[in-house]
Amino acid sequence: MRVIKLTLHTDFALRILLQAAANPKKRLSIADVATQHGISRNHLTKVVNHLGKLGLLHTARGRGGGFSLARDPRSISLGAVVRETEPDMQPADCDNCILSQGCGLTPILGTAMGAFLAVLDDTTLADALERSRIDFQKL
Repeated sequence: MRVIKLTLHTDFALRILLQAAANPKKRLSIADVATQHGISRNHLTKVVNHLGKLGLLHTARGRGGGFSLARDPRSISLGAVVRETEPDMQPADCDNCILSQGCGLTPILGTAMGAFLAVLDDTTLADALERSRIDFQKL
């Protein structure tokens, strides 16, 4: 069975937000987080900058720089994060399909995507942190 995956950008964004939420009084460094997650510093920098532009992270450049969560994790909907970080929320390429004019799958896939996003909309970053069994202080 093929699983529909989020892009790496969204995956990393969710991880970064979770780690920042777990360390509310600490400024995290891109170098440390990149090493901990096995992510390239370049890619992580792009994700952090994007989250900063969205107002989800405070970012600081240079020596002593880094990032921290900009908002209360209870106010950050995972659905909103996914919508802002995913370039395309279509589960299939219906636009380029010869069956698109009358295909019965299109509304079903749309309903499934709506249900997926509804669960994420009802879940906050604080909920995800509460369910985590990771000791973020030991990363």
